[in-house]
Amino acid sequence: MNAEVTRQIRELRETVARLHAELTRYRLVAWTAGNISARVPGRDLMVIKPSGIGYDDLSADTMVVCDLDGVLVEGDLAPSSDTAAHAYVYRAMPEVGGVVHTHSSYATAWAARGEAIPCHLTAQADEFGGEIPVGPFALIGGDDIGKGIVTTLAGHRSPAVLMRNHGVFTIGRDARAAVKAAVMCEDVARTAHLTRALGRPVPIAQADIDALYHRYQNVYGQQPTSPAGS
Repeated sequence: MNAEVTRQIRELRETVARLHAELTRYRLVAWTAGNISARVPGRDLMVIKPSGIGYDDLSADTMVVCDLDGVLVEGDLAPSSDTAAHAYVYRAMPEVGGVVHTHSSYATAWAARGEAIPCHLTAQADEFGGEIPVGPFALIGGDDIGKGIVTTLAGHRSPAVLMRNHGVFTIGRDARAAVKAAVMCEDVARTAHLTRALGRPVPIAQADIDALYHRYQNVYGQQPTSPAGS
């Protein structure tokens, strides 16, 4: 690998290792479950968490590099058992730069029911643009999970999918965006559960969901300003 690719990989190793702390911070995982990966820009490579390693033991040096067929390219540890799923997503969705998998409690409870989370909250309209869909059941280890993710998210604005009887997978333009989607998915799932417990949720009109999504994705937050005098 040339010096620039080596630099990119080192930075992504550090970023992906650091982002795993967000999964434990927001209580989205237990023990060694869950994983984050990031695509190496312009290369058919990804950085991903190693299999079965505790979160306190993760560091830049423990992260592994695989190609987009899931084959280990660099690292001393075996890659995540979900590597094939991540690799399939990257092959099928070139716009995706990060993938996250969690077993967060409330969202996974919806996955166990095989039920999409309907959009009854402005926060969900903002981040997900509608319902959070459910994908098919698939066994761990091959790329069937990846196929289910890609097929389910086709035509959806949601960056999250609830894989039936399994857990949550999220995508993003980079790994940080995918982590944010995982955090927000669990927050929405928890509130949706509480709402169901209280009674019948009040729907949001589709036109309002569309308007909320557009505002959040294109207007919300700090916008670039033009240089003085321009």
